[in-house]
Amino acid sequence: MTLARALSSWFFAALLLALAAAVPQRVAADAPAFFHIQPVRPVAELLPIALAATPPAEAGEFSKSDLVELTSLDPTIKLDIRYATTRNFLGTPLYSQARAFMQRPAAQALVRVQRSLAKQGYGLLVHDAYRPWYVTKIFWDATPADKHEFVADPAAGSRHNRGCAVDLTLYTLSDSKAVEMPSLYDEMSERAYPTYAGGPDEPRRLRELLRRHMEAEGFSVYQSEWWHFDYRDWKSYAIQNARFEDIASMNPTTRH
Repeated sequence: MTLARALSSWFFAALLLALAAAVPQRVAADAPAFFHIQPVRPVAELLPIALAATPPAEAGEFSKSDLVELTSLDPTIKLDIRYATTRNFLGTPLYSQARAFMQRPAAQALVRVQRSLAKQGYGLLVHDAYRPWYVTKIFWDATPADKHEFVADPAAGSRHNRGCAVDLTLYTLSDSKAVEMPSLYDEMSERAYPTYAGGPDEPRRLRELLRRHMEAEGFSVYQSEWWHFDYRDWKSYAIQNARFEDIASMNPTTRH
C-alpha cells in the first residue's frame, strides 16, 4: 500500500468513526441555534462515493494556489466551523479539523475587513472558507432538489472549492458573542436572502453593515445567502479537493 493510499484510508476510516459517533451534542443554553434538514441519503453512504469521485475538469491557466490559514494572519478573526461538528444542516461532521483557509489575496482582504469593523465594535466570525470538492458533492447529493439553490452543483464546483469564498457573520468585541441576523446560518428559507425585508430592524442593519464592509474590500454577496461572500478573483483559481490535513504539506507557507 502506498503512503497516499494509506493516508486516504486513514482519513476515510476517521470520518466514518466521526459519523458513527455523531449523536446530538449537549450544548450551552446560550449556544446559537442551527438549521437542519433530513438528508436525502445518509451522509455515511454518500461519503465513500464523494471521496471516490473526480472533480470536474477545467480548461485554461490558473493562478498558483496559496491557501493561508485566516487566524494566522489575524487571531482576532474568530472561528465557528460548523462542519467540524454535528451542529450543521446535515447534523454530522464533514471536516476532521475546525480550520479556515483562503487564497492569500482573499485572506488579506478579509483581514482589512476585520480591522475596519473593529472601529465600530464588531469582528468577523467565520463558519466556513475553503471547502474540499468532495464535501460540495456530499452537500448536493444529501440536499433535497427543492433546496438546491442553497448548495453548489459539484458539476460546476463551488467558489469555496477555489478558496475564494467565505461564510461568516459578526460578533461584538465587547462580549465576543455572535450578533442576531435575519436568519440562522445555512437556513434554507427566504430569510437567508440578502434582500429579505422582514423581521426586526437591528438584524437587517447588521446584515447590511457586514455587506458594506465586505464589498469595500472586493467581496460580493451570494444572491441566496447573506453570509456567503465571494472574492473578486475567484475565477483565477482552480477547483481543489485537498483535505485540511494535506494543505500544510502542499504549501509550507500556509501559516505565515
